[in-house]
Amino acid sequence: MSGPVTVNGVVLLAAPVGEYDKRVVLLTRERGKITAFARGARKSTSALLAAANPFVFAAFRVYEGRSAYSLVAAEVSHHFTELAREQPGVYYGFYFLEFLDYYGREGVDASDMVNLLYAALRGIENPKIPNPLVRRVFELKLMTLNGEYPQVFECVRCGRKEELVTFSLGRSGVLCTECCREDKAGVPVSASLLYTMQYVISSPIGKMYSFTVTDEVLREFERLMDRYVGLYTDKKFKSLEILKMMC
Repeated sequence: MSGPVTVNGVVLLAAPVGEYDKRVVLLTRERGKITAFARGARKSTSALLAAANPFVFAAFRVYEGRSAYSLVAAEVSHHFTELAREQPGVYYGFYFLEFLDYYGREGVDASDMVNLLYAALRGIENPKIPNPLVRRVFELKLMTLNGEYPQVFECVRCGRKEELVTFSLGRSGVLCTECCREDKAGVPVSASLLYTMQYVISSPIGKMYSFTVTDEVLREFERLMDRYVGLYTDKKFKSLEILKMMC
C-alpha cells in the first residue's frame, strides 16, 4: 500500500458496515467521486465519528487500495449540522447530495461541483432565498458543469438572438418567433425566465444565490426544470420522492 494522500471535498453518503465501520462516498476536488472505508468510525471514541457523515466538508486523509480507499483522518472545515434543524431544507440537501452522486465520476477534478454544493447549502440557510429556487439553480448549474445545459442565448435552429419565446425539449434550447412554428411541443418561456437561465449558466458559482425571482417566474422555472431534468437523467431520486412528500 502506498502512503497516505490528502483530498479535499465533502461526504455524499455514509452507510454502516459491520459493527463499527462505515462506508463513505466522497466527492473530492482532486480525484472526483471516491469510495472509502472508515474503520471504527461508529465508535464513540473514534476521531472519525463526526467527520464520516453527509454534508461534512473536510480535508480527508486516505490510503488508496485496489478497489477503494481507507479513510484514516479528517480535518473538518464545515459540517452544516445546523441544516438538520431546517425543515424541509435538510431534504433539499439530501437531494443535492444524491444529484451529485449521480453526476460524480472518479478521476476528474470536481472542484466546481464541491463549490456548487457549498453555495447551495448556504442558500438553503438563507431565509431570503426560496428553497425551490435554490434547487432549480443547483440543478441547472450542475447540469451546465457536466455539459448538459440548454442553449438559451440564441435560437437553436437559426441562431437568432432576438424574440426567443419557446423552449424546445427535443432540441434542448430556445426557438425564436419564426422557428417555434416548427415545434408544436415547445414550452413558452418568458423573457424573465430566459434571463434567469442565462445568468445561472454563465455566472460564476459564487454568484449563484445572489438574486431572487417573482413567484410567477419561479413556477415557470420549476415546470421547465422538472421536464428538463427528467429528460436528461435516467434515475429516480429517492430523496426527491421524500422531498415531494414534505413540501
